[in-house]
Amino acid sequence: MADYYEYSIPELIKLLGARFKDYRLRSNMTQKDVSEQSGITITTIHKFENGTSGNMSLGTFLLLMKAIGQINTLDELMPELPDSAYLIKSEKKVQRIRHKKS
Repeated sequence: MADYYEYSIPELIKLLGARFKDYRLRSNMTQKDVSEQSGITITTIHKFENGTSGNMSLGTFLLLMKAIGQINTLDELMPELPDSAYLIKSEKKVQRIRHKKS
């Protein structure tokens, strides 16, 4: 497994673009197909796949993931964490104190 801390941000974007292209091709989709489904221009898709896009917005990336049917893989990228004992608020009931009759 790669140590992604060693990569610069542009290198990571280039890596994601290359992987995206592999997924797109395995889905038998052209850049035009992805463009039509996502609303993202073919030029943007081409630049992303070739590592020349610079920064891409998260929204654009998510639209591309939806277009190739991979949006559900986000759970692998950032799985939901279990509840933390430190963050769970204790719900103690306030106990009423009865005063004796005088």
